[in-house]
Amino acid sequence: MKRLFLSMLLALPLTIAAQDNSWEKIEQDPVQNVNRDAKYLEANAVPEVEGVVCWETTVKAPGKSASQIYDILLAQMEKMTKESNQFENSIVAIKNADKKEIGGVYHEWLVFKNAALSLDRTKLNFQLIVECSDGEANVKMTRITYDYDLNRKPEHYKAEEWITDKYCVNKKHTKLLPISGKFRRKTIDRKNFIFNKFQTLLNN
Repeated sequence: MKRLFLSMLLALPLTIAAQDNSWEKIEQDPVQNVNRDAKYLEANAVPEVEGVVCWETTVKAPGKSASQIYDILLAQMEKMTKESNQFENSIVAIKNADKKEIGGVYHEWLVFKNAALSLDRTKLNFQLIVECSDGEANVKMTRITYDYDLNRKPEHYKAEEWITDKYCVNKKHTKLLPISGKFRRKTIDRKNFIFNKFQTLLNN
C-alpha cells in the first residue's frame, strides 16, 4: 500500500508539470490579429459610377406589387425626414405614383463620438433614389457630401474626394486614414442601416 502511495506521489509532480507546460504552448502560438476595418476595406466598399460615389441595391419584395412597394417606401422616406437627426430642409422631392419613382434629399447629423465633454459630428448630405416594380425596388444612395466642424471652422467635402480608396486608404490597402476613415466607416454604416431597413419593411 505504501509503495502504491509513493509511486502515485512521485508521479504527481510530473503530471502537474506536464499540464502546467501546456500554457506555454498556448501563449507561444502566433496570435491572429483581426482588422476591425476589414469590411470597410473590401473591394468596391465605396463604389463610383461615372466618377460619382453611388451605392445601389435591389431590394426583393416577393408577392408585393409595384404600387405596394411604392407606398411602403414612400412612407418610410417621409418618416426619415422627420427623425431627430434631420435638418429642416430634408425632403422627399420626387413622388411619382405613375412611374413608381421616389427621390429624397437628406441633410442629417452623422455622429462620430458623443461623450460628456466631446461631440464630434458632421452634417451628411445625400440623395436616395427609388424605382419600384413588381416584386422589387432598386435603391440608390448618391450625391454624398459633408459639412464638418460647422461651429468653428466649417469644411466641405465631397465623397469622391474624401472617402474613396484614393483618398481614404493607405498604399498597402490595410488601413483607413485617421480623419477621412471615420467618415467612410459611418457613411457605410448609415447606408447599410437604410438598405437593411428597406429590406425589412418589404419583407413584412
